Amino acid sequence: MKLLNEFKKFAMRGNVLDMAVGIIIGAAFGKIVDSLVKDVIMPPIGLAMGKIDFANLFFVLKDGTGATGPYHSLSAAQAAGAVTLNLGMFLNTIISFTIVAFAVFMLIKAVNTLQAKLEAAEKEEASAAAPTTKECPCCFSKIDIRATKCPNCTSNIKE
Repeated sequence: MKLLNEFKKFAMRGNVLDMAVGIIIGAAFGKIVDSLVKDVIMPPIGLAMGKIDFANLFFVLKDGTGATGPYHSLSAAQAAGAVTLNLGMFLNTIISFTIVAFAVFMLIKAVNTLQAKLEAAEKEEASAAAPTTKECPCCFSKIDIRATKCPNCTSNIKE
C-alpha cells in the first residue's frame, strides 16, 4: 500500500505530468514530420532526380527464398524474404531527424529569448522599485539615499 501511495505521489508531480505531455506531443510531431518528408518533400526531389521513389531505393544483398529478383518495390523484396540495404528509408529518416532537430532548436531558442526578456524586465522592475531618497531624521526633508550629511539642516545622517 505504501509503494502505491509513493507511486501516486510521484506520478502526480507537475514535472512528471509535463514530461508525459511533452512525450505525447513529441510523438505526434514526429509522425507529422515523417509524413512531411515522405509525402511532401521526397516526391518532388525524386521527380527532379529522374523519377526515383526514395522509399523504394534499396539494394538486394541476398535474394529471398520465395522469389528471386529483380524486385519492383521494397515491400515485394521483403515479402520474398530478401535481405536488403534500404538507403531510401535511411535518407528519409535523416531528413526527418534534421527537421525535428531544427524545430526543437527553434523552440529552445524562442524559450531562451523569452526567458532573457523576462529576466531583464524583472531586473528593470527591481531597480525601478529601489528607493533613491531617504528622509532626514532631524528636519524630515527628502535627501539622496547616499548622503551622509543633510544639505538642509547640516545634521550628520547615520546609515
